[in-house]
Amino acid sequence: MGDSHSWAAAPAAAERARTVLAASWSCAVTADGGREEFVGAHTVDEDGRVHLHVPEDSALLTAAICAPRGEPSAVLEFADVAPVPVRGRIRARLWLAGWFVPGDDHLVFHATRVVLNQPSGAVVVDLDEFAAAAPDPLATAEAQLLTHLADAHPDAVERLTRLVQSDSLHGAVRVQPLAVDRHGLTLRIERARSHGDVRLPFHAPADDVGQLTERMHVLLSQASAASCPRALQRQRTDGDG
Repeated sequence: MGDSHSWAAAPAAAERARTVLAASWSCAVTADGGREEFVGAHTVDEDGRVHLHVPEDSALLTAAICAPRGEPSAVLEFADVAPVPVRGRIRARLWLAGWFVPGDDHLVFHATRVVLNQPSGAVVVDLDEFAAAAPDPLATAEAQLLTHLADAHPDAVERLTRLVQSDSLHGAVRVQPLAVDRHGLTLRIERARSHGDVRLPFHAPADDVGQLTERMHVLLSQASAASCPRALQRQRTDGDG
């Protein structure tokens, strides 16, 4: 049998960065010594370029007009927040450094540096790779998918823990779905004083919600055929006692 996970079981940094950008609703801008928060004010084109709509009296607009062309003068920050309430909900932060060019009714941001910061560490994303990458196809649907899984199917989440090694579940007090992308599902395992994440890769990428449904059914079937982790069995016994 061939290796069913020969494809990338996790998104590359450029794809992850574009996904954070696509799903973020708010944007924090630091420029000319000041910081402004904008909600629902930005759009992203196919190359990952940010278009920001700001009020006419915004200090950012004045700074963009007065700044020397081509010199990095602003930093944009986007936060990737888990849709399901968990400990440590910030899953990643994305920073874009560069400068603004005034457009007809908005500002166009030209990035000179892209940095993605995840729990595993920060990485500088190549600008060409960032421009060429596409966001995860499930990015805009992820929040609804995860909240539905957590709220309506907690039994399915518990069943999926059968695919997790028992030592990773030691001391677990709660398990919640943390993230899902075309490559797999990530579970957040919370303990009394700490937490950790476990990734369950799909057997093949899911390019839409229909394919995701099939991939989840495969994971649940595998979980049903697996034995219940001993750590979770002990947890249940302790709770009943």
